[in-house]
Amino acid sequence: MAVTEPQANAPASKGSGSTVSVRALIALALVAVVVYLLDQATKFFIVSNLSEGEQVKAIGQLLQFHFVKNSGAAFSIASGSTWIFSIAASAVTIFIIGFARRIRSVAWAVLFGMLLGGTTGNLTDRLFREPGFGVGHVIDFIQVQGFPAIFNIADSFIVASMGLFILLSVRGIGLDGRRTSERHAAARGDVPTETERPISSTDNK
Repeated sequence: MAVTEPQANAPASKGSGSTVSVRALIALALVAVVVYLLDQATKFFIVSNLSEGEQVKAIGQLLQFHFVKNSGAAFSIASGSTWIFSIAASAVTIFIIGFARRIRSVAWAVLFGMLLGGTTGNLTDRLFREPGFGVGHVIDFIQVQGFPAIFNIADSFIVASMGLFILLSVRGIGLDGRRTSERHAAARGDVPTETERPISSTDNK
C-alpha cells in the first residue's frame, strides 16, 4: 500500500522542527548566561583584589593578571569611542534575541550564546561602570605572553564565536543544522524519505 505525502511528512513536521528549536533556544540561553556570569564574576574578583595597573603572575610569564580599564572595543581597539560600542553592542544584543527563534542547530545556538553572553558582559561594563552610563570602561585583565593586548572573558568568547562561525560556514552547516548539499538535494527532491523509498528485492535478503 502506497504511503501518501501527508503521512510521510507528518512525523518530521511534528517532532524535528519544534523539538530542535526548543533545544536550540535552551542551549543559546544557557551558554549566554554561563558566559555572562563567568565574565562578571571574574571582573568582580579582579576589581576586588587588584588595584588598577597592578600585575600578578598566574602561570609565570605565560599568563598574568593585569588590571586595566578599557574605553574601546575588544583588545583595547579604538579607545575613547565607548559610546559607539555601547550602541553597537545594544544592537547586537537585540538582533540575537529577535533572531534566536529561527535557529534550529544547537551548534549555531552555542555560537550565538557565546556572542550574546560576551556582548552583554562588556555592555554591562559600558552601561554601569565609571565614568558614566553608556561610556563606562570595560575591565580587562588577561595578559598572555606574546599577545599584544589585554582582554577579558567576554572578549575570549566573542572571538571563539567568530571561530565557530567560520568552522560552521566552511562545513556548510546552516541554521537548520543541515549541510548546504543536503538542503539543495531536498529542494530538488533527490532525497526521498524512508517511507517513500521503493522496496527492492535486495532489501528482503
